[in-house]
Amino acid sequence: MRIACLPGDGVGGEVMQEAVRALAIVLPEATTEEHLLGAVAIDARGDPLPPETLQACRDADAVLMGAVGSDRYTWTDDNNPEDGMFRLRHELDVYANLRPSTGPGIDLLIVRELVGGLYFGQRGVDPDGTVWDRLEYHPSQIERLVRRGFELARTRSGRLTSVDKANVLATSRLWRSIVDEVAGDYPDVDVRHLLIDTAGMRLVENPAEFDVLVTENTFGDILSDVAAALSGGIGVAASACIGDGRVGLFEPVHGTAPDLAGRGIANPTAMILSAALMLRYGLDRPAEAIALERAVEAAQLECPTADAGGTATTSEFGDHVVSLLRRGQVAA
Repeated sequence: MRIACLPGDGVGGEVMQEAVRALAIVLPEATTEEHLLGAVAIDARGDPLPPETLQACRDADAVLMGAVGSDRYTWTDDNNPEDGMFRLRHELDVYANLRPSTGPGIDLLIVRELVGGLYFGQRGVDPDGTVWDRLEYHPSQIERLVRRGFELARTRSGRLTSVDKANVLATSRLWRSIVDEVAGDYPDVDVRHLLIDTAGMRLVENPAEFDVLVTENTFGDILSDVAAALSGGIGVAASACIGDGRVGLFEPVHGTAPDLAGRGIANPTAMILSAALMLRYGLDRPAEAIALERAVEAAQLECPTADAGGTATTSEFGDHVVSLLRRGQVAA
């Protein structure tokens, strides 16, 4: 079993190290190998996603990825760190982004379409200065994402909320019609539609009413960060990017945190929880995923880092997780 590790930039390498240490306890048969992605890859290879990194990801059983980005590059540069991340998602065709949010009064899963829509559409500037971005979806892109949402809802409470803007957007009207069509194959799942503005309001007011939400790329980007804020913030949020292929991509939601890089104080929670999602959704090892999640939950209470009101360093938090796993106190 091979896991390609892409630390990325900023604190990526520091938090990745703790996730790899924890994985070595729960999945000793796996091998991990690091490859360049992002600004460090541009610096070393002139490409944010070097060919050897892409090939290593294709050959792996799963990919664990850190945040990418650097203030030495801007989003408008032709060759920027974020381009490497977007290209990797597209090349692996990991079209479903899973963002779980749990905590007091919240236990939901957002299933976001990840490789289509506004972020991947054509864009340009007209001679008169008008700037435009094209939002488009093919029915097949919507159907595969929606079907994945229904399958996941079956493993939870059997409730699915589809979020769109069908009162305004043609793409959303297509989205809603496909959800209704696919729903016929899942009579055991309770389905409802919400407009994005209503969904955002109700997510804040009463997150307990939601279980699985399916939505397009841009809406999912926004809603998942709102949900993360309700359950500890994006600093501790994990995500899974999966498709129909063999290889999934698993990454924390937080950024590169350059102000923390090299200081040994970054919270590795999100990276370790991303490794747990990798175990569950990428490697079919649910018992090991549960053990890792329970170890992180215990460490958050017993050995918090500074951002959570404690004094633990990155490695001390990782030490605590590893110790709990070795003692078998958090087994599934």
